[in-house]
Order: sequence, then C-alpha cells, then structure tokens
Amino acid sequence: MNRSTLSLFAGTAALAAVTAFAVLTTPEAGGTDTAKAAAELPVERTSLLCPAPSLSDLAETSYTSFTPVTKGTASDGTAELQPVTGQSDGEGEGEGEGKKKADKPVLTPKKPGTPVTADVSGGDTPALLGTAEGQSAPGWTLQETTEVAAGTGRGLQGVNCTAPDTEFWFPGVSTAADRTDYVHLTNPDDSAAVVDIELYGKDGALKSTVGEGITVKPHSSDPVLLSTLTDERQENLTVHVNVRSGRVSAAVQALDDRLGGDWLAASTDPAGSLVLPGIPKDATAVRLVAFTPGDSDADLKVSLASPTGSITPAGNETLHVKAGMTTAVDLGDVTRGEAGSLILTPTERSVPVVAALRVVRGKGDDQETAFIPATAPVGARATSADNRSKGTTLSLTATGRTAQVKVTASAGSGGGTPASKTFTIKAGTTQDVEAPVPSGLKGTYALTVEPVSGGPVHAARTLAVTEDGVPGFTIQTLAYDRGTVAVPEADEDLSVLQK
Repeated sequence: MNRSTLSLFAGTAALAAVTAFAVLTTPEAGGTDTAKAAAELPVERTSLLCPAPSLSDLAETSYTSFTPVTKGTASDGTAELQPVTGQSDGEGEGEGEGKKKADKPVLTPKKPGTPVTADVSGGDTPALLGTAEGQSAPGWTLQETTEVAAGTGRGLQGVNCTAPDTEFWFPGVSTAADRTDYVHLTNPDDSAAVVDIELYGKDGALKSTVGEGITVKPHSSDPVLLSTLTDERQENLTVHVNVRSGRVSAAVQALDDRLGGDWLAASTDPAGSLVLPGIPKDATAVRLVAFTPGDSDADLKVSLASPTGSITPAGNETLHVKAGMTTAVDLGDVTRGEAGSLILTPTERSVPVVAALRVVRGKGDDQETAFIPATAPVGARATSADNRSKGTTLSLTATGRTAQVKVTASAGSGGGTPASKTFTIKAGTTQDVEAPVPSGLKGTYALTVEPVSGGPVHAARTLAVTEDGVPGFTIQTLAYDRGTVAVPEADEDLSVLQK
C-alpha cells in the first residue's frame, strides 16, 4: 500500500477527535481516486478563548454559552469555561505527567439549545479557556459582555470568544493620547508561543523593537499596551499580530477617555472585496480604517447597502489605500437614520485589504464607541449568544443575490420557548430584521442565523444598554460556527498492492 493511501486512512481515523478548527485534505492515491464525496459530520471537540474582560473595579461581566442543536451528534457531551491558568502545563512533573490546578469552572454548560450564563465582578477576572466535547461541541458560541460604569472605556464592551490562530489584523487601533489600547494575547497550549506585533500608520511601519519576539508563556494571557511599543502617537493604526511559533487567541481592547470603548475583533483575512455589516441606524459618526499588506496600492469603491439598495456616500465614492500604510476616512452619519452595511470593492485590479469601522452613538458627554471589522459570510450557520428582551438588533446583508434566511431564537437561559422566523433579504440591501424572541422569555437567549437559499449573507448583532442616560452599546459580527467538518469516505483499493 503506497504512502498516499496510508495517509488517507490515517487522516480519516484521526478525525475521531476532530476539533472545530481542524482541516482535512485528501492526497491523491497514485492516480487512482478512491475517495467518495465527503460527508459533513459534527465536530467532536471545540476550544474557545475569552480575554480578561477589564482592569476596572467597576466592571460587571457576564459570560453566555450556547450550543445550537445539531443533527447527528453524540448523545452526551461536556463543556466548561475556566481560567486559562488552570489548565495542565506539565511543568515540574516527572514522566510527562501534567499538573492540574483545582480552579473551579466559571461556567458549565448543559444540553444544547439552552443558554447558560455566569456573572463576575471587578477587574481581576482572568482570561478563560472553554472546552466542549460531544453534543456540546458543534457550533459552540461564547460571548463576553462587560459593563463599566465610569472611567476610561466606560460603557458596554462585548467580544466573541474565539479559537486560537497564528495571524491577526486589527485596523482601527490607536496610540493617541486619549486612547488606551491593549492587544490581549492568550496561549492555551503546553508550550510557549512567540509573537511579533507590528504597527502601521499613515506613513508606513512604525519603528519598534519591543514588539518583536514577545513570549507568551504556556496557559497564560498577556495584555500588551500598544503605546509601550512605540514613541509615535497616531490616531489611526493597523496592528499585525504574527505568531512565529505556537498559536494564540488575539483581541484588541480599545478604551477612550471621552468616547467609551469596546473590543475590536480581528478583520477577516486580507481580500479584494470586504463587507462591514450592521452599522446602527442612529450612528452619529463612522470612521473607516483600511490597510493593504502587499506591495501594491488598492483603489476601492465605497458603497452603503441600505434597506432600499446601494448608496454611494457623498464625497467618499472611492478610497485609495497606499501599500503598507493605514488610511482612514470619516464618513459622518453615513446611515442617515437607516440600517446600513459598508461594502468595499476594487475599482479595477483586486488588491487584498483589511478594514474596520469605528462607530459612535450619542452626543456630547453621552457618546459611546463600538467597532465593526470586515467579516466573512455567515456560511451554513452562525450564532449570537447574548441577547436580551430589550436592546437587541439583528442586521442582515445580502451582497450578491437575494437570500432567504432562517433566524431562530433559543429558549431563554431562565425559561422560554424557542421561536423561528424566515426573512427575505433583497440583493444589495441591509435589513434590521424583527428577530424572533422566545415566548415567556426569562434571562438571555441566543439567535441562530441559517441561510436557506440565494446568495451569501453577512450579519451583525448590536446590543444596547442605557445606564444613567449613557447609551452603552456593542456590536459583534456573526461568524460561521464551523459546527461540521467534511470527512471523505474511502474504499479499499487492493490494486495499489500490485504497484
């Protein structure tokens, strides 16, 4: 049996413990294709990382866990969320035995279909590692939401807990005097990770040697203050997190002295066309920040997908992004009271770019900030975990073709009956849909988005909470949950023994 066929069989067997971010490729078998069409099977293990939520003693943080019901899963499964420092690290033990700290889980989800929540207070909550197996793994979603009553970054801050990776782009960060931005790097593994943090401003790369070769210890999380990496103070920057060895989860916490703050999630991978969905209709100021990592300039057409169709922002019809330099443009109240999503497309030649929006709501002393990174389509299914009886807005965008989308509201964390609605989103439009709410809702609930037919769909959820007249809000884009993985079927081919 040749090496290719052995690799195929071994790869198929190894998928018994596949994770949510596993990828399988099938090699050719000496010119004889023995692989059948791949079957989509539920993943059996998922790992997610949540950054440390806040340094403020006034912080009130809630964690919400939800797994949608997935056909074909195991009949049982477990999940838990606990401090990343409480995992086995193998240090100080003989014969390969790892030591285990007895940290009590912050949250232990139960069966799929019902959210589970946990609340913590203060500024000493650590980064958390979540692990789900069996029926709890496919599509597992974790949301971290923090309310800060006063001080730098006051308002509502929210972030989706994510899987570790090796590269991240964050357009929209700042080292200006009124901003305090941290890159949170979290390492879930038994070995150290080595990370480079590069900053790019309006004139190109910023000089910094401090950001090179940062070591993130096993089972630890490091918040790196961006202003300590460079002496330059610039309003609009792009951060590139490149992992030399190992893997980390990365997110930026952007805190403003006057405009509140929020988490900035990573932009989708550099691409010629980008979608930034879910700008609130009452946004008072929107800033677009873009960067191209290649050697060629990018020329982009800027358009707004509104409820009635595509609109070109007056005075900002196109955007020129110089290679290796961060470009920012203020779009003002671009939505003008209607739902909207920003779409960037090449005017001629396609050049990969990354982008994000800084969105401001409110006026005067009651302003608050959130961020919208460019995001990929929701794919087969995506979920927003932390939704409440008031203040939740679901925004759906169809870019190429008209799409039908099924939206399901789960049971409430404290009770309630699930409900579903199907919406038709016309091509080139954005709709703030009247999403279903569980009947008899108690607690929080999840919204799961599943395209039924038509073209790709992008989605974002805005959660607004007003405290003492201050309009706190946070925006999360909905990412494909990777609840299933393609597993190729293979037939035994004895002819290879004769080769």
